[in-house]
Amino acid sequence: MRNRPLRRALALVALALLTLPAAPAVAAAEPAYPFRDPRLGLSARVGDLLGRLTLDEKIGLLHQYQPAVPRLGIAMFKTGTEALHGVAWSNDVDAGGAVVTARGTAFPQAVGLASTWDPALLRRVGAAVGDEARGYHARDPRVFGLNLWAPVVNPLRDPRWGRNEEGYSEDPLLTGAIATAYGRGLEGDDPAHLRTAPTLKHYAAYNNEAGRDVTSATVPQRVLNEYERPAFRIPLRADAATGVMASYNLINGRPATVDPDLGGLVRQWAPRPLFNVSDAGAPGNLIRSQGYFATQPEADAAVLRAGLDSFTVDDGNGGPTVAAVKEALARGLLTEAEVNTAAGHALSIRFRLGEFDPDGGPYASIGPDVIDSPAHRALARETAGKATVLLKNSRGALPLRPGGTVAVVGPLAGTLYTDWYGGELPYAVTAVDGIRERAASVTTSDGADRIALKDTATGRYVIATGTTDADAVTATGAAAGPAAQFDLVDWGQGVATLRNVATGRFLGYNWGPLLTRDERPSGWFVQQQFKVEPQADGSVVLHYAGYETQESWFGANTYVTVGADGKLALGSATAAGAAHFSREVIGSGVAQAVAAARGADAAVVVVGSNPFINGREAHDRTTTALSESQHRLVEAVLAANPRTTVVLQTSYPDSIAWEQEHVPAILWTTHAGAETGHAVADVLFGAVNPAGRVPQTWPRSDDQLPADLLDYDIISSGQTYLYSRQKPLYAFGHGLSYTSFRYSPLRTSTAGGTVSVRLEVTNTGARAGDEVVQLYSHQRSSRVRQPVKQLRAFQRVSLAPGATTTVTLRFALADLAHWDVTRGRWALETSAHDLLAGASSADIRQRATLRVRGETVPARDLTRTTRAESFDAYRGALLVDESKARGTAVSGGWIAFEDARLGPAFTARVAKETAGSGTVEVRLGSPSGRLLGTATVAGAGDRYAYATTTARLAPVRGRHDVYLVLGAGVRLATFRAG
Repeated sequence: MRNRPLRRALALVALALLTLPAAPAVAAAEPAYPFRDPRLGLSARVGDLLGRLTLDEKIGLLHQYQPAVPRLGIAMFKTGTEALHGVAWSNDVDAGGAVVTARGTAFPQAVGLASTWDPALLRRVGAAVGDEARGYHARDPRVFGLNLWAPVVNPLRDPRWGRNEEGYSEDPLLTGAIATAYGRGLEGDDPAHLRTAPTLKHYAAYNNEAGRDVTSATVPQRVLNEYERPAFRIPLRADAATGVMASYNLINGRPATVDPDLGGLVRQWAPRPLFNVSDAGAPGNLIRSQGYFATQPEADAAVLRAGLDSFTVDDGNGGPTVAAVKEALARGLLTEAEVNTAAGHALSIRFRLGEFDPDGGPYASIGPDVIDSPAHRALARETAGKATVLLKNSRGALPLRPGGTVAVVGPLAGTLYTDWYGGELPYAVTAVDGIRERAASVTTSDGADRIALKDTATGRYVIATGTTDADAVTATGAAAGPAAQFDLVDWGQGVATLRNVATGRFLGYNWGPLLTRDERPSGWFVQQQFKVEPQADGSVVLHYAGYETQESWFGANTYVTVGADGKLALGSATAAGAAHFSREVIGSGVAQAVAAARGADAAVVVVGSNPFINGREAHDRTTTALSESQHRLVEAVLAANPRTTVVLQTSYPDSIAWEQEHVPAILWTTHAGAETGHAVADVLFGAVNPAGRVPQTWPRSDDQLPADLLDYDIISSGQTYLYSRQKPLYAFGHGLSYTSFRYSPLRTSTAGGTVSVRLEVTNTGARAGDEVVQLYSHQRSSRVRQPVKQLRAFQRVSLAPGATTTVTLRFALADLAHWDVTRGRWALETSAHDLLAGASSADIRQRATLRVRGETVPARDLTRTTRAESFDAYRGALLVDESKARGTAVSGGWIAFEDARLGPAFTARVAKETAGSGTVEVRLGSPSGRLLGTATVAGAGDRYAYATTTARLAPVRGRHDVYLVLGAGVRLATFRAG
């Protein structure tokens, strides 16, 4: 979700306090109502409490901030605390008006958690995060609620997605398994009570940030059922989540906020009632950016009827939501029964959390002492170590020997970053810190150029004058002393940060003169980003590159000017009107890094990303390339010291083909929390034998990715390891070890609908280590295009040197079914399946064959009513909403129905909003093949005004591939040709 950024940036969220009680209000004497009796069943307790609430009180439960009901002794309840990899900030303010941020245990980013491939470990991590959420709740229940908005389970379809760091994997099974483990840890082990109530984000088909509230993901039925939905279905069926958050985007033309799946399929997957929530501001988008409804009462009624139970909107002010819902009731758009249903869902998790139990339930005794406890710090270090992936290790470059001299250089060598959904680090162990504990001596350099900027008009240097909002940066310096010196770090795409040497703070903007106020790049707008742009006269200009620089926030001026008082401000829309500066290099970052590396026993170059700059919420990456300056740093250090290891610290895959070819050893870690440096050193020096595996494919270059980030059809476009036939840089599941493993032949059996594959794995090396045994399958024959291979099961095992263990991998035979678009159901075909066991999707060690006796998908019979969305192939066609409530139609382009029978007449249910007539052509063999007939569609001025159109078809015999070519603006819902 996204909080209200401008209010947060200006600290005006304190106004929300005016709508909230100063503290949870509870009646002095609580009567013994039945709803407070834990011996009663959940539905009876919910029903009793609902029956005691007034309509207004029930409507109040539909907002994120559920107000107290003092007469019943019910406290205020807030939904939504961020907890992706530890308790993070809360979109709230404390009693003093300050935005509240957690400083608890910081675990690796979510994609790093998945790189452990270790569900048992992730359940422990989830339990620790859940305990700390309880601890924060005990400290301040108004700010830190127990309904957690985590985990994110959107499959990582494209590594350019700005929120890649928040998800787990490109594979739905791995995503589902990790989410299930983490969610169970968050929930706890009590059968009737919850430690916390996790919410899966974001349903569904959400993998782009640019225009995310107005772009529609076209997701054909196979992709939706086989790829997008399973990541949610798996943890929900396992009872590892208590609800879902709807995403911002549109899915096949309909806003996800009113997706009928929320009240249908999603609830069918779960064994208990779910509490589903909107993303922040999304209900308002329905009448604003999306323009889907004319009024908020219409929109809010549709939200509730679709299956959402809670409105995350208007910060802490539930008044507008209450008013809109009451008007919807008055207008007959909504019934009180529907309000009761949503309010009951809201109450259900509160009961399970123990709120209405006399003793608060089994988790009520957890207090703030658990926050960042020694045990949790140890778990964070263990997790960061197990998440680290050894991408390359040639000629025994790693592990390093303890002692000796080590040069540790690079922009991430001596600093750690958190991310938008991470809390403040309670402490920081950097790579330099961790390596220093194991090496005899360490030399270091961040590799940044130290520069001074002199105003060419006045000859005065740009200087920092302090660290508060009152201390403007000015071009008034007479000399290039520390106050005039800035360390410049290039993060790629020309975007750099400038850290002042005297203050240690970053050059930034805050709606006025430039400042050096901030300790690091952060905030919603990330106002510490600049481009230092060379000019034809040899000077440079500063171009502000903070996020959301559109005129609605900043006006047209994004170039830096110098005022008459010497203050730097954003004063020009172009470089021509900007202040020109000469750039003086005080010290070369590359030269300093080379000097540190030359002569050292080993060099470690720590490069990568800044989570607030290189792609994040609301901002996608435009490339997978490492920044050019960081690449040059690696080249220079390697030339100076051939015993160089690259530690890549990023939130996603990077296309580091040159480094893979030339650098002896490469480690990958995400921004892995406060213990990152210990974990990196543990792996570098062999105290931990790496066994992390990449949870998504690493491309060699951007050329291996789709041209359009909005192409969600992984099947037709050949995306992810499932359908791509390209050779990647690192295959899905790749990761090396300091030891080696041997796999025995596979033994397979099938019983009770479960396929079991057994094999022995032997550690054939001299070190103890973990192996992640991965089982894939491939269907040899099918009516449809099948994945190249697909993960079916995996297990991480630990083995001493020379030891052997038996690994049994199981999966349901039904998992081999595909979504049959011809009949709208799952189909398990008769076919032989290759079973492939190995150390990655590209490192297959053993094979077996599984012969499945299923069914043969019959030929299509187009003489029956057929949904247009059930096509086999398409081009230029969009999937759109058939109505605002439900259903999917097809608009424009062509759609194909393969191996189909058809008759002499064509009848279709069609709509056309624009004026004039359109057509639906029926052709054989191709979009330009033999024309059998043409149906005419009249413009009706309403995209949802469907009418029936018919056409005679030329006679044909047998079965054919039938193509329907739709004219511009034509919407086709159903048809039959017979």
